[in-house]
Formats: sequence, C-alpha cells, structure tokens
Amino acid sequence: MIRSNPDIVYVVGPGARIFKEANAKLPVVALTGDPIAQGIAQSLARPGGNITGVSVDTGPSIHGKRIALLQEMFPAMSKLAFLTIRVGWDGIQRPAVRAAAETAGISVMPLLLEFPASEADYRSAVAQASRDGADAIMIGDTPDVMRNRSLIPELIGAAKLPAIYPFFELVEADGLMAYAFDLVELNKRVANDIDAILRGANPADIPFYQATRFELSINLKTAKALGLTVPATLLASADKVIE
Repeated sequence: MIRSNPDIVYVVGPGARIFKEANAKLPVVALTGDPIAQGIAQSLARPGGNITGVSVDTGPSIHGKRIALLQEMFPAMSKLAFLTIRVGWDGIQRPAVRAAAETAGISVMPLLLEFPASEADYRSAVAQASRDGADAIMIGDTPDVMRNRSLIPELIGAAKLPAIYPFFELVEADGLMAYAFDLVELNKRVANDIDAILRGANPADIPFYQATRFELSINLKTAKALGLTVPATLLASADKVIE
C-alpha cells in the first residue's frame, strides 16, 4: 500500500500503528482504540503526527456497564463467558472485564480467538461456553465481530444463552441486546477527516474524536425466545427496540 503512494489510508482497528512505524508521512485516518496508548497520537486534541481519526476507546467502565445491563436483563447470571480476540484480552480487556465481573458478583470465563477468526473458531468457542457451564455471554468489540455479525447471534441463539453485544447490527441479526457507539455517526466523522486532509489539512492538527454517545438496543423477539421478561425500566431506557 505504501509503495502505491495513496493520497490517504483509512484503517479500522489497531493497524494504524503499522503505518506509523513504516511511513511517518503517509496521511492516515483511523477508527481505532486509544490512540495515545497505541503511540500513534501525542494527544487527542493535537495528534502531532500523520494519523488522526476517531477513538472508540471508552475506558474500562464500558465493560461494567454492559455486564450491569445484561445482569438486569438476566438476574440469574452467575458465570459469564467473554468472547473476544486474544490480542484485545491480552491488552486492556483482561483487567477491566475481570474487575467488572467481580463488582457484579459473577465469575468470568474468557473465550479467546486468534484474528481473524473462522466460522469454525466461533462455533467451537460458543460450544465451549455451553460445555463449561456459562449461563450468559458478552462479546468484545473488535472489527472481527462486525465481519461475523450474522453468524455470532445465530450460534449464541442456538445455544440459548442471553448475550450482550458491542454493536447494534448484531441485535438486528437477532442478538438479544447491545450497548454500543453509533458506527454510522463515527464513520461520518471519519469521512469529514478524510475530506479535510484531501483539501490540504494536516492530520497532525485535526483532533481525534472521542466516542461519547452510546445506545442501548433490545430485541424483544429474541428475549421471548429465551424465555426472558424484559424489565420495564430496562425497556424504558432503550434507544432502539426491535419487536
């Protein structure tokens, strides 16, 4: 890609760091996790290099919020399977998820996949969750999840496990519930950054946007199939409800 000398590169996920290490001049717009922790920006306000974009890092509290919402939906939850990509778990997810589970008074069982994960990998992971006694499941937010947004809810639905997802699109595909940032809104912000750079702006001077708005979505059809009664308070707080 670098040898082809593109005007700009758009990266989803952690790959922006590769372009910083390989070529510090090529303009890059990224939809990624914490850019400061990754070493691709000096600060959110002034990235100071060749990379800008949108940060979807929400800190460790997002895991606690998702666990609390799933626990409100399914109060009997005692052992939570956490399905994610190994590189994410080995990074910032492990301590945050374990701390959130401890606060909720439940145990957590990590199900770790290599990136990119195959359909067989996902089938094996969900089967392991059932086999090892998990009574609910939470999906980590990685680009690989969107790539498998139809498969994952299908497998979890067949296993009869209440689940919370990181993207609304999986609730559209019959997932139970999600607490998620708006990918459409964030990609519009990415498009604005790309437009600005193509018009001559310097990525170093374009602030990284930090995702701050989150939406709760619930699929009532899936809740019914699982035999769950959605609490009125949870339903009232939902931004999107699929009937």
